[in-house]
Parts: sequence; C-alpha cells; structure tokens
Amino acid sequence: MYGKGIANGLWVTFKHFLNTYVDDIRYAGRKYVNTGNFQVRQGLQTQGAFTVQYPDEKIAVPERFRFVPFLVTEDQDTTRMGEDWCTSCGICAKVCPPQCIWIVRGSDPVTGRPVPQPEAFFIDIDICMNCGFCAEFCPFDAIKMDHNYELASYDRTNNHIHDKQHLSKPLSYWKAIAPTTALEEAIDRGGWEHTDTLKAMKKAGKQAAPVTKENMYPERKLTDALPAAVAVEAAPEAVASAPVAAAEAKPTTEAAKPAASGDKKPKFDKQAMLAKIREKKANK
Repeated sequence: MYGKGIANGLWVTFKHFLNTYVDDIRYAGRKYVNTGNFQVRQGLQTQGAFTVQYPDEKIAVPERFRFVPFLVTEDQDTTRMGEDWCTSCGICAKVCPPQCIWIVRGSDPVTGRPVPQPEAFFIDIDICMNCGFCAEFCPFDAIKMDHNYELASYDRTNNHIHDKQHLSKPLSYWKAIAPTTALEEAIDRGGWEHTDTLKAMKKAGKQAAPVTKENMYPERKLTDALPAAVAVEAAPEAVASAPVAAAEAKPTTEAAKPAASGDKKPKFDKQAMLAKIREKKANK
C-alpha cells in the first residue's frame, strides 16, 4: 500500500517536471513575456509550472478577502462630493478587539458644536488583526476592508499609523473591489446614496433610484478627471482635498462671525496624537 502511494506521488511529480519543458516549447519562450498568458497559466487547463512571478504578477484575491480597513468617501453623489461617509459615531473603535482605532470628532468652527464628521482618524496597522468587526458593525457602511496587502516599510513607527488622508478612498473603489457586497449593502440601504441622503430624500418626498448593477457607476464621478492608471491612487488625495476646497469657498460673512473667546476649541495637534499612540504602542 505505502509503496504504491509513494510511486503514484513520484509519478505525478515526474509528470509535472516533464510538462514544464513541454509548456516552454509550446509557448516558444514567450510564457512570461506576454501578460495575457497569466490568466491561462493560472486556469484549470494549465500544464507545467504554476509559479507566479511576484511582484510582477499577482494572483487576484477573492472579494471576501479582508486586510487593513479604509474609509469610504463620496465621489458619485454630486450633493456630497468629497465628503466622508463616516459620522464619527465611534462604534468601530468600541468594537475593535485590539483597540487600534482612534477617532477625533469634528466640530463647527463658529459654534463649537460637534458635527457628524471625523476631524482625525487613525488606525495602527501593526495592531489591527483584520477581523472586519469595524466594517460589520458600522451602521453607515463607512469603513470597509481593503484588498491592498503590500504595506511593508522600514519605519513602522510612523508609516504604519495610517491617518485619515491615508485611509480615505472613494466609493467607486469599494464598488470595484467588492461589487457583489456593495450591491447587497445598497439594496439593504434602499439606494446607492449615503443613509443621510436617503433620509433627506424620503423627507422631501423623493424616491431613490432602484439599486441595480446597471446604475452602480453613475456618469459623473470625482475620479473621472484623473488618468485611469492613477485614478485609484490619486483618489484619496483628491477626496481629502475636496472638503478643504469647499470650506474655502464658504461666504466670508460666515467666517467673519465672532466666536466667544471662552468657547474656542484648541486646534487639533496631529503630532501630539501620534506621539500618544506611539507611546501606548511601545508600552504594550
């Protein structure tokens, strides 16, 4: 019994060994030159070597794959272009098992009252265990699990603490990497728009467009003006700069409103926050 099993295993190995040469002859030395051959080589009909020439070649991850979370920003709804889906409710930070999420809630510069937008958002990717609880418990679908697993660097002290600008990615990016999940979430919400937008539409007597695959990508997006090769990479910076541009475009009369000297909120110190996170990380 054991001798026959060993012989069968060695025969499979020897057959693969021979097929590698047959495969090279069949491709005539162009096996790794033509990028279109990669899908064929990783398919069910392939023969010979199954080697993936990483990092030049990468196997596509499944839709359910999850890695470090990212924040969803609007790039399709013209009424909320560039705004965060996050309302800084803090649920993700509370349910996070390793407690690697830190949120600073935004406030109105005139009245000092809190606004449903995060002023700062930090995730320590060294502590994050990629469990997906933050994305599962978020009531606004504002935080999602990314597919980008190439996050290694030589400085984990600063580079591995991702801030809001680093974490922000457009809604179209989430639809691209997880179309099935995005469609299911939109059906549950009742539309492709943000929950607050859907509530405002319902209050105004308007009805959201039916959720289908055909209207998943509207004609106008924030990333339309970007080259296709850099749209995904440049979108976070474009989305992050949109609220700043919108704030600068506000009427000067609103900015000129006097604020009570006793109610002034101290300006958020990002470096001090990072220092606290690093100190807490070092003490663990």
